[in-house]
Amino acid sequence: MMDVMCNLCGRDDYTVRYPATGNYVMVGQNHHHPDVDAFSCTHAGYGSHARIVQCKHCGHVYANPCWTADELLAAYTAVKDNTYVAERMGRELTFRKHLQVMEKFTGPASGRTLLDVGAYIGVFVEVALAHGWQACGVEPSAWGAGVAQANGLPVLHGTLDHAELRPMSFDAITMWDVIEHLADPAGEVAKANRLLRPGGWIVVHTMDIGSLAARLMGPRWPWLMDMHIQYFSQRTLAEMLRQQGFDVVWSGAQGRYLRLNYVASRLGGLNRHVGAVAARLVHGLRLGGTAVPVNFGDLFTVYARRPEK
Repeated sequence: MMDVMCNLCGRDDYTVRYPATGNYVMVGQNHHHPDVDAFSCTHAGYGSHARIVQCKHCGHVYANPCWTADELLAAYTAVKDNTYVAERMGRELTFRKHLQVMEKFTGPASGRTLLDVGAYIGVFVEVALAHGWQACGVEPSAWGAGVAQANGLPVLHGTLDHAELRPMSFDAITMWDVIEHLADPAGEVAKANRLLRPGGWIVVHTMDIGSLAARLMGPRWPWLMDMHIQYFSQRTLAEMLRQQGFDVVWSGAQGRYLRLNYVASRLGGLNRHVGAVAARLVHGLRLGGTAVPVNFGDLFTVYARRPEK
């Protein structure tokens, strides 16, 4: 792991917000390699994280030290996540809702082009295609891209540097739960800007470190995890988008749908006994497959636009 500077303002002047926990409490200069399993989307390793700091100048919160970009890419390339496949129904409901909200800003598809960054197994790409978008995705996980391709979905294996992605070729770019995983989110947002046509939209969804839930829970906030290395607030993400040439149109809380079986498993990641009780209750009532809306106000979406000129 290596010390990193604030990705929002480039400074190296911070206060420690949360000390390192678990495997990150290291002695000397021993290098802690990424645990690939901890980078799966549905991993329940809440509370295990590197030291988390807050920039004294712009307020951005991030993991420091952190792995190199090459180490992170290698981990995400190798990751597999069969739990995500099992949770497909909840994801599909979530993405249908997200698309409905998105089209209030972008307008309906009308055959326009869309790129989903971090598409995983291609659920959002499939939903967008069904609604008339000329949608495709890009995904670093070889497993995730392979599952999508096996289902006939146009998901490229790679990142925004993929050779098949041409400048000014998309009307919308989405990043659902992606930006918090990136070593250089500002750089990736800049790449997205170049791929968008003038007037095109970027949609970014992530956790909100400035939310009431995050402030009240402090070090017990469940999104403090191995895989999360950038912790944006609505203010800091809007500022990064503006720095990279976007006009921010709207930002606000936006939740998701989860099956009750999955909710019980997530509770187990926070507290084993609570999770066991929840699992027995859900199983006993035969409600495991029921999808419910979940919104604690600590997930948000930003809609921003590349200027016409």
